[in-house]
Amino acid sequence: MTSAGTYTPEPGAAPLPRMIAAQTALETRMLLRNGEQLLLTVVIPTLLLVLFSSVDVVDTGAGKAVDFLAPGILALAVMSTAFTGQAIATGFERRYGVLKRLASSPLPRWGLMAAKTASVLVTEVLQVVLLTVIALALGWSPHGNPLAVLLLLALGTAAFSGLGLLMAGTLKAEATLAAANLVFLLLLVGGGVIVPLDKFPSGAQDVLGLLPISALSDGLRDVLRQGAGMPWGDLGILTVWAVAGLAAAGRFFRWE
Repeated sequence: MTSAGTYTPEPGAAPLPRMIAAQTALETRMLLRNGEQLLLTVVIPTLLLVLFSSVDVVDTGAGKAVDFLAPGILALAVMSTAFTGQAIATGFERRYGVLKRLASSPLPRWGLMAAKTASVLVTEVLQVVLLTVIALALGWSPHGNPLAVLLLLALGTAAFSGLGLLMAGTLKAEATLAAANLVFLLLLVGGGVIVPLDKFPSGAQDVLGLLPISALSDGLRDVLRQGAGMPWGDLGILTVWAVAGLAAAGRFFRWE
């Protein structure tokens, strides 16, 4: 005979890793279904890579254009996902009260941010694979230390993610949309992605070289094009941006 309470439900939250994994999958699906996000993260970097590798518009120096462009486009892909896309999506989630509701769920706030970060990483892996395949088809010949590449991409992601969350958590959604797209365009032009920094005046080069997009694109280019070892200077710049951005986002981010 079945004793009383055998079928009594035991309500409670799922294990934390399972909640984070489920939220990561949701965040990734939402990003990949968003046309504007796909335009930023996939279409624009791909078109820029193919166009400027095939048409001699910008003087990229000696060697094949794709060898110069591919590392910069990889840096642009990281920025488009970790900064621009995440800032816009999070800003509108905050405006419509989505973040406020999620903050009251069993998933802790740091768990939600961890899921967003994991979603960014998943998207970046897809971007890197796609852009690498296209660049190789265009004649790219990468070489260098894979560990240095991974460190650059990881620190670049942390830096741009912190800045994106800081913007989304402090500005109104409409202001975030405008500012994130404006910053994307400015850094695309002045961050060494397509136009080499040595094409700018010497005084501007010193300032532009301190930007996270410049450090990431130059670091990747040194490793993948020149075969350099650890680009400690670029890694240092990205570390400073990552620490400052994430600390500021943690301090000033508003959930409502």
